[in-house]
Amino acid sequence: MSDSLVVIPTYNEKENIERIIRKVFSLPKQFDLLIVDDGSPDGTAAIVKKLQQEFANRLHIEERTGKLGLGTAYIHSFHWALKRSYDFVFEMDADFSHNPEDLVNLYNCAIEQEADLVIGSRYVKGVNVVNWPIGRVLMSYYASVYVRTVTGMPIHDSTAGFVCYRRKVLETIGIDNISFKGYAFQIEMKFKTWKHGFKIQEFPIIFTDRREGNSKMSGGIFKEALIGVMSMKIKSWFTTYKKVN
Repeated sequence: MSDSLVVIPTYNEKENIERIIRKVFSLPKQFDLLIVDDGSPDGTAAIVKKLQQEFANRLHIEERTGKLGLGTAYIHSFHWALKRSYDFVFEMDADFSHNPEDLVNLYNCAIEQEADLVIGSRYVKGVNVVNWPIGRVLMSYYASVYVRTVTGMPIHDSTAGFVCYRRKVLETIGIDNISFKGYAFQIEMKFKTWKHGFKIQEFPIIFTDRREGNSKMSGGIFKEALIGVMSMKIKSWFTTYKKVN
């Protein structure tokens, strides 16, 4: 059993799932892998189950009954991980927009910098996004600027979904009290990690838009995140956060 678990939520990822699984398991650092599938009608779960015969005890799947939201998929996976002895939990997309080889870089950054949260950041060194329309790049970039301005969080890529959490972060921040279920979930997780005083590092990555399958991103998702940030900030004025450092 590895000390590190990679979590990949899926919905209709049959074009990518086998390739991403094999790539993660080919890395020089050993990772275990948990797929959280929200009832994909395209047979994604069946592909994972077949591969479990080849990767026994390293590849796991949790199946849910339908599209219940990205945030709930990760909360489910965090509880699953905390019942086991993983020290690090990673979030990653199935579509190769996150380079699996960067998993090793995020892990090494956590060890070498003694970081509690490592963010695979598109914006910590300029704008490192490939194949996105300029409008989407600007929407994503300025969403993070907005979050940084409103919250005061010193994070350049607050909506990033490629991250590594130490176990103690998930044990401390109250994962069952995360309010948002969509992409605003990513912002709230980082905000609470920061408010509790955990050490956060951003590691520069190159984000490449998916080549196979359909994107789940939309302008409505960003709108939800932007509106939610203000309510999250106001709520924090009336919340006491136990500092860990």
